[in-house]
Amino acid sequence: MAGGEMWTQLGSSLAGLMFVWAMFKQYCPFEMEGHLKKYTQKLVSLLYPYIEVTFHEFTSEGFYERSKAYGAIKRYLTTNSTTRAKRLKADMVRDSKSLVLSMDDYEEIADEFKGIKVWWASNKNLPRSQVISFYGDEEKRFYKLKFHRRHREIVFGSYLNHVMDEGKAIEVKSRKRKLYTNNRNEQWAGRYQRTMWSSVVFDHPATFDTLAMEEKKKKEIMNDLITFTKSKDYYKKIGKSWKRGYLLFGPPGTGKSTMIVAMANLLEYDVYDLELTAVKDNTELRKLLIETSNKSIIVIEDIDCSLDLTGQRKKKEEKDEEGDGKDPVSKKKKEDEEKSNESSKVTLSGLLNFIDGLWSACGGERIIVFTTNYVEKLDPALIRRGRMDKHIELSYCCFEAFKVLARNYLDLESHDMFETIGKLLEETKISPADVAENLMPKSDDEDAADACLANLIKAIEKAMEEAKVKAEEEERAKAEEEKKAKAEKEEKEKAEKEDKEQKSDEEVKEKKTAGEEVKENGG
Repeated sequence: MAGGEMWTQLGSSLAGLMFVWAMFKQYCPFEMEGHLKKYTQKLVSLLYPYIEVTFHEFTSEGFYERSKAYGAIKRYLTTNSTTRAKRLKADMVRDSKSLVLSMDDYEEIADEFKGIKVWWASNKNLPRSQVISFYGDEEKRFYKLKFHRRHREIVFGSYLNHVMDEGKAIEVKSRKRKLYTNNRNEQWAGRYQRTMWSSVVFDHPATFDTLAMEEKKKKEIMNDLITFTKSKDYYKKIGKSWKRGYLLFGPPGTGKSTMIVAMANLLEYDVYDLELTAVKDNTELRKLLIETSNKSIIVIEDIDCSLDLTGQRKKKEEKDEEGDGKDPVSKKKKEDEEKSNESSKVTLSGLLNFIDGLWSACGGERIIVFTTNYVEKLDPALIRRGRMDKHIELSYCCFEAFKVLARNYLDLESHDMFETIGKLLEETKISPADVAENLMPKSDDEDAADACLANLIKAIEKAMEEAKVKAEEEERAKAEEEKKAKAEKEEKEKAEKEDKEQKSDEEVKEKKTAGEEVKENGG
């Protein structure tokens, strides 16, 4: 009975307090209520020994921008909460095959750092009304950190930095690398478009081990890349932006795109495939650069074909020397090029500033890669050292590159036919892509390796014959051209000689006529 009476009295007391508070709020002036709250909070702060810090999911800067601090804390707590939290929520993250467990809403866990104890709580503010949002969920989530005030210096000086660093490290370790491509202006210029880049998961298997190239050259490139990633302080010391340019040039099928993939996989960088024809002007090009992240490779493939960037310095001096009888095929090609360039006003100057100008200093640890089949077509200013720091020529398949392909495609380290293939490769030009196609098994036969190597020998011999025929045709065409030029020269000399003789005869005739006239006048 005593216990029942105690709870009854406690309930009555609470009801009385609530009634008094309700009457106070109803009749107390608003100004007095504000002062009361102010002094109440001061009294609580004197008696309450804990400090609380709130980290909201979205910042007030920008338009609905996610807080980087919130993201780092979420990753840190997700890693540490699965063994401590009693209530967890499971999500299937995009591009992930397994469930990701994290703290549920209104859950609290404790954490320790350098002998001190802190508490993290996951909370959210529910929307006051039902509203339609372009972003769906209007719930405002936040994390709250609580710690004793005597640990203020450690928490603000070391612990929060530790959480941020750990969160970033977890992101790098668990992230899915992306392959980006730029959207056209009309696709991102809208009010609610968040980015100028679209992306897919980058999961290409090519590496330097599978790259068909001389071993010495591969090691040189790999050492250059790794040295770059470790040179942040050195670049700062010499006063240069932390970036490096690579020019990959060579015939089609020699592995330029595969080289880019191998570079990205070695460094674990994202890849931004920049399509210049989709860029409206130089201003948009700079915006695209700002939107790229650190630890990335910015690629412009076939730059000699992307835009007319090679001849812009000469346009003012060029004249139509072919007249009205211009080749219709060339004329149509030129019209198509001009039409394709109408939508893009990116200039050579804009591209140079993109690579090496003031805006190139935005961010760091970036690699810029150009590829081309015809390096001689590019403006020298575009590929000079300092912009394209390292020039890498990817040429036709050599014997070392063939052995890499044989190991990749057929698991062969040696074979009786290797010697024959090595001699043939020294005598003809064939791309690694053509070699790889012939090494790819077309059936499940036991002698697939023998069949593939035999097919490759036939393909190389055929390429040799085609090259021989082509050389003969070129020689014949050259001989005919020389013969034609010689005939034209002889014809011209003959015409000049006849013209000279004709003029001489006319001069003699004129002198004779003049002499006869003098004789007649004298007679």
